[in-house]
Amino acid sequence: MIQQQSQIDLGTEKLPEILPVLPLFDSSLYPKMVLPLVVMQGGSVQLVDEAMSKDRIVGLLASKKASKEAEDPKADLYSVGTSALILRMAKSDDNNAQLLVQGLGRFRVLEFIDGKPYLQARVEHIKDKESKGKETEALVSNLLTLFARIVELTPGLPKDMANMAKSIQEPGILADMVASLINSASEEKQKILETDDVRKRLKEVTRQVNHHLEILELGNKIQSQVKGDMEKSQREYYLRQQMKAIREELGEKDDAAVEVDDYRTKVKDKNLPPEALKEAERELNRLSRMHPSSAEYTVASTYLDWLTTLPWNESTKDNLDIKKARKVLDEDHFGLDKAKKRIIEFLAVRKLKPESKGPILCFAGPPGTGKTSLGKSIARALGRKFIRISLGGVRDEAEIRGHRRTYVGALPGRVIQGIRSAGSNNPVFMLDEIDKVGSDFRGDPSSALLEVLDPEQNYSFSDHYLDVSFDLSKVMFITTANVLHTIPPALRDRMEVLELLGYTEDEKIKIAGRYLVPRQRKAHGLKSDQILFTNGAVRRIITGYTREAGLRNLEREIATICRGVATKIAEGDAGSVEIKVQNIAKYLGPERIYPEVLARTSVPGVAIGLAWTQTGGEILFVEATAMKGKKGLILTGQLGDVMKESATAALSFIRTNAAALGIDEEYFENHEIHVHVPAGAIPKDGPSAGVTMLTALYSLLKNKPIEKYLAMTGEITLRGQVLPVGGIKEKVLAAHNIGIKTLILPKWNERDIEEIPKKVQKEINFHFVEKMLDVLKIAVEK
Repeated sequence: MIQQQSQIDLGTEKLPEILPVLPLFDSSLYPKMVLPLVVMQGGSVQLVDEAMSKDRIVGLLASKKASKEAEDPKADLYSVGTSALILRMAKSDDNNAQLLVQGLGRFRVLEFIDGKPYLQARVEHIKDKESKGKETEALVSNLLTLFARIVELTPGLPKDMANMAKSIQEPGILADMVASLINSASEEKQKILETDDVRKRLKEVTRQVNHHLEILELGNKIQSQVKGDMEKSQREYYLRQQMKAIREELGEKDDAAVEVDDYRTKVKDKNLPPEALKEAERELNRLSRMHPSSAEYTVASTYLDWLTTLPWNESTKDNLDIKKARKVLDEDHFGLDKAKKRIIEFLAVRKLKPESKGPILCFAGPPGTGKTSLGKSIARALGRKFIRISLGGVRDEAEIRGHRRTYVGALPGRVIQGIRSAGSNNPVFMLDEIDKVGSDFRGDPSSALLEVLDPEQNYSFSDHYLDVSFDLSKVMFITTANVLHTIPPALRDRMEVLELLGYTEDEKIKIAGRYLVPRQRKAHGLKSDQILFTNGAVRRIITGYTREAGLRNLEREIATICRGVATKIAEGDAGSVEIKVQNIAKYLGPERIYPEVLARTSVPGVAIGLAWTQTGGEILFVEATAMKGKKGLILTGQLGDVMKESATAALSFIRTNAAALGIDEEYFENHEIHVHVPAGAIPKDGPSAGVTMLTALYSLLKNKPIEKYLAMTGEITLRGQVLPVGGIKEKVLAAHNIGIKTLILPKWNERDIEEIPKKVQKEINFHFVEKMLDVLKIAVEK
């Protein structure tokens, strides 16, 4: 059923003071504007029916809430609304009313009236406050310009809407029309409806129109960019398809397709393990679907490069001629019998059982003893490739295991990189300075090395970048370290430690004549007849200019002499030079190390101890003196806590046994004792100086000097027991190098003497003691 209005003169019709109120949800109506509505609630449908039977005028109030279900509908309605005339009404089968209403004017609710099943209100009709003038004209002109731009940017608005707006004479109606057409929030529309001052209404509508126009222009800009990008990509696709068709006509292949085919050939020829083959085929399938200009294409092709260049099955043949291998090792290095013996044993086992796994060796010893160069010599003796990486200062686990491919610029770890550069899966792989590996927030590299250096696990080593297992069981790993206590126990347990001791004086002379002098002579362009070193000169360099377990400083001093000789020959001052004891000072200056043992120990209270450092063994002078004053013990020389405790224990033992030792017990009450350990600038610590400190104190208190050329080491207890200490081999060699003739060592360290060279054992008189009283009988002169 459709009902239409009869002709009503809206301009002369008097609006009633009591209006039936119809709530509006998510919509607004301004005067003179038309709005379609759907009425569904029973009370509201009755309101429409009664209005249609009377004057067809209703009041429309916007709801503050979007929900139609409200506990108090009156409280949720705004107080200012629009009176409207029902132009047309139609009812559907489900009794819903469809309306077309036109706004008549603004009103304000004075009070709601009860008595009906729908809302009624007594209202006050609001008239516009007209304002004429130049400002109003300017606002109208500006609003028309902005509205024309909105019409231009809004596809849903008819283009003649802007011309229709120009034909509106009343500024208030123009503002209402524009406000009804822009997309703004319900609160913003209600604000305009409540503004009866036409000038203020124009300003508010202009503000909202400007905001809406900015959004439209930004959206239009984005749309233009997207459209341009799409057109560009479509154009590129079209051109590529054309190029593809042209290549097919010419019988040529696409560069990307050629590259993929090359990778397929490499993968097929490489005979990869099943796991690696599966990963390579998966990556090839991804690569064939990618465009060469994409970033993922580069990542995939780099990954395939690594997979197809690693030596999965390539090995070098081992030289199993044991005599030849022994000859190579002897040619490259003098001494180091224990390490050479272990390599020969490996070759012998390899010869009898070819499938045996490679050992994990750790060469431990002071700097300059030939650890790194021995690794090269082993590779040469075995006929294998040699790879060396330095672990000093490495703190990132990814250095060992690699980065995952999700990271930009990801690469495999240094182990896999070394294997690829070697070109074989069984090189001699040296991990240098393993004792200097660090750890921080990026991980612990030493934990990653557990898998690398475990023969039971490294057959399936997993690098984060490759993400497939690689067999490292055929690799012969050799690690080097100066000290062992900084290596984590779990890692140290996986390695077979071979300690490389320092060299004796005679060994250094032979090494210098056989290796160092010829190498430096060649490095400085000198011939064998232009420079000659006598054995006495080399010995003087060792004793007077170097004090080390290794050979680096010795080679450095020989290089200095070679440079001086080269300068003379280049200037024409000499044709050949013989380096003797008498002319060494011309090239190296005065001697830097003096034989101070006899001079410093010729007075009571001075004893020689032995210390272990990272660079080998060292001698340690302990000096004691006493002065009258309040009893006490002064300790100087940058001593650590353990060393201070050793001095205190030594003094306590002497005071406890003063009567047995023939020392006046009252002496300690009137004297202050001072113990000093030069050099004062070097920090010192450890328990092995206990024996030396007690002997120095006893020598002082008895006023008897200690035997000449005698040194000692050992830890003491308050009961006078002598306990074993470490580093015996390095300490004995250091003592031998400075001319010590007698050594006092703990009884429990007697087995360590077997590692000492026979010549040193013959030249030193060893005393092995269990109690301090035995030490004092041997050390202090009668």
